[in-house]
Amino acid sequence: MRGFAAEPVRDTYDVVIIGGAIMGSSTAWWLTQDSGFKGRVLVVERDPTYAKAATTLSFSCIRQQFSTELNIRISQFGADFVQSLPDRMGGDPRVPDLKIQNFGYLYLADTDAFADTLRANQALQATAGAGTRILMPDQIAAEYPFYTVDDLVLGSLNTLDEGYFDGSTVFDWFRRKAVEAGVEYVAGEVAGIDLAPGGERVTGVTLASGTKVACGVVVNASGTRGAKIAAMAGITLPIQPRKRFNWVLQAERPLDRPLPLTIDPSGVFVREVGGGTYMAGGHADHDPAVDFDDFAMDHGLWMDKIWPAIATRIPAFEAVKVISEWAGQYDFNTLDQNAVTGPHPAVANFLFLNGFSGHGLQQSPAMGRATAEWIVHGSYQTLDFSPFHYERIAAGKALVEGAII
Repeated sequence: MRGFAAEPVRDTYDVVIIGGAIMGSSTAWWLTQDSGFKGRVLVVERDPTYAKAATTLSFSCIRQQFSTELNIRISQFGADFVQSLPDRMGGDPRVPDLKIQNFGYLYLADTDAFADTLRANQALQATAGAGTRILMPDQIAAEYPFYTVDDLVLGSLNTLDEGYFDGSTVFDWFRRKAVEAGVEYVAGEVAGIDLAPGGERVTGVTLASGTKVACGVVVNASGTRGAKIAAMAGITLPIQPRKRFNWVLQAERPLDRPLPLTIDPSGVFVREVGGGTYMAGGHADHDPAVDFDDFAMDHGLWMDKIWPAIATRIPAFEAVKVISEWAGQYDFNTLDQNAVTGPHPAVANFLFLNGFSGHGLQQSPAMGRATAEWIVHGSYQTLDFSPFHYERIAAGKALVEGAII
């Protein structure tokens, strides 16, 4: 695979990043941008094709409609980063200009309880500068006459820096620029983590090939395998692989205006793609942990849940044709559906980048920056990510992100 070595060139690195998708590559690139970092970085990626990575299979959207201020700020930075990518990449003329396709997100509430939640979220988002609006059913119908609104209490809509962005291109440039700056990528799998005699530090990793690599810091950016990697260091992490299903649709009667990413009260969601095509997603009501390599489609889910939900909400979608479908996986944090970042309190040079529960792609610019800051400076220089640290996991004190799709 182009850009990947079969074995590490050296036997010692300052930083080993386990997982080379967008989180690992963002961290690697940000390290190269910090003038205080002069070390060597190794990224170990088990699947250099990235065929089943969440980075590849994502809806690739960004939003500010979160229920915690830190997540709002993270996405605001992400939106700015995406839309200033050439400048962020040093003015490289090869890097394309990207824009967010601002069809927006629309959360729909059919109960007073969820309506109250959306109102509270909107108030928080407004204090952070987000453009979220609360709409009554008649206002929703006026702006988007294709919806059925009779059962709704209200909706929450933002069309500023919310919608689709080209996450694959952002990922590609994180990785390409990291490699050009001297980061080494190796195709392989970490099979073990070596600890100092007292267990308070990682001393290195062992690859499945048997190669041992010493290191100063390990970053766990291994997606759905985050708990498996943590367990190698004797650490419990409440991360599970959860399946999410996706369909691309061709509508017989395309809508007359862009469709926001609509989160129906059923939990089903659907968004604009363009040219009369749309993307829908969701999961079964029974949502267990699955095997890491389980990407089998649930073919009955479309007929039993997804299509009935979107056709009821948008009657024009009674006549659609499925033109592609796939299953992906979330690295689902069972405690609070929020990220786990920063160092382990006892194994101080073991850092987390785990548990994004479906919003990792949009958070990757800020997450990589924060992780690099901690490695280089021992503290955060921009956003304070300490609320995401492992101490809350150990104490079982949830920092709940309620706006999960």
